[in-house]
Amino acid sequence: MTEPSGLPLGTELELTVGGPAHGGACVARHEGRVVFVRHALPGERVRAAVTEDRGGSFLRADAIEVLAASDDRVEAPCPYAGPARCGGCDWQHASGPAQRRIKAAIVREQFERLAGLEVPVDSAEELPGGLLGWRTRVAYAVDADGRPGLHRHRSSEIEHVAACPLGVPGVGDSDVLGARWPGLLAVEPVRGDDGTVAVVGHRPGAPRRGRGRRPPDRLEVLSGPAALEHQVGGHVLRAAAHGFWQVHPAAVATLGGALLDAVSPRPGERVLELYAGAGALTVLLADAVGPTGAVDGVESARAAVSDAAGNLDQLPWATIRPGRVDAALVAAAGAVDLVVLDPPRAGAGAAVMRAAISLGPRAIGYVSCDPATLARDVRAALDAGWRLAGLRVFDAFPMTHHIECVAVLEPEPARSGSGVPDAPVNPS
Repeated sequence: MTEPSGLPLGTELELTVGGPAHGGACVARHEGRVVFVRHALPGERVRAAVTEDRGGSFLRADAIEVLAASDDRVEAPCPYAGPARCGGCDWQHASGPAQRRIKAAIVREQFERLAGLEVPVDSAEELPGGLLGWRTRVAYAVDADGRPGLHRHRSSEIEHVAACPLGVPGVGDSDVLGARWPGLLAVEPVRGDDGTVAVVGHRPGAPRRGRGRRPPDRLEVLSGPAALEHQVGGHVLRAAAHGFWQVHPAAVATLGGALLDAVSPRPGERVLELYAGAGALTVLLADAVGPTGAVDGVESARAAVSDAAGNLDQLPWATIRPGRVDAALVAAAGAVDLVVLDPPRAGAGAAVMRAAISLGPRAIGYVSCDPATLARDVRAALDAGWRLAGLRVFDAFPMTHHIECVAVLEPEPARSGSGVPDAPVNPS
């Protein structure tokens, strides 16, 4: 098979590998063209097979032989990792310290390119628990014969696995892997903090209308409880088994603690929380501002809003209401002391950032699962006269390319007597 106007797929290239790219590959060059090489590490010399040719744009390739290895290379602990195998992990061949340095380098590159800032981050911070056995939910794809497994990279083909070493007990070694699931798109074991496991089935959603993205799956709990319990601070929260919750068991405590450190909520303050989910961060903010303060949350998923109502029952000064976060909704919130947001991978966007700034908060705390959209949104704040006052990077998804960040933004202080804002911190 040959891509139009490109190299035949499988063509082997000898490449010297450069720095990491956002998405789980490293950058090399072939005859002046960029090649994104998976299963390689910076500084290595590899033989790579072309997996995709985007014409004059770029190539994708898999390193199939390492000719000169990096000192950071290790033996992948998962038997399903490697070229043309399971696509769930990106860095199984890298040591833990190397993975965290790679993620910091990606954050630095995104901020320099998209925000025009140099950020002094040398390594992502490690979460407790190590590189394996941390995923509290895994969606195993199901093939036409009902057999579960995991998708290969950028492919509809499924790698059938006996276990996933990233999963916690009951998830990585779930009994669902030994069964057949006809009619499902995926089967997903999910574990709560008390060890209880629910199994969620994914069925085809509404018929697709014309071209575009596939409609969301229809989700149903096949076994176990409809809601799972999670410990957050001194609270026990419940969230729908098929709803969103941080997948690393230490993520809420780690990211929530970093957020509180960043924005330092004070008793009596009013907080606007955007993309509040089922209330994981809300309860921490509510504890900090106390009953003389207020936390007003907004969340678009009605199931999460319903969960939040129960989770906040003992904290009446904190509420989460249904709503789609946009500039108009934010601008109508009124004066606040703090804005906190934890958006999906698409980020908040410039209009929402400008609306949040218009409320006059003393700080904005931003929890992000994508450094590119975070950097873009930070740029919007810089353009509005604000500054990046702090940034922490966390390896909440070991072995994968995913990154969590916690940023704090503050108004740029005026120069004494001039009324002119200072320049952004570390502009490039």
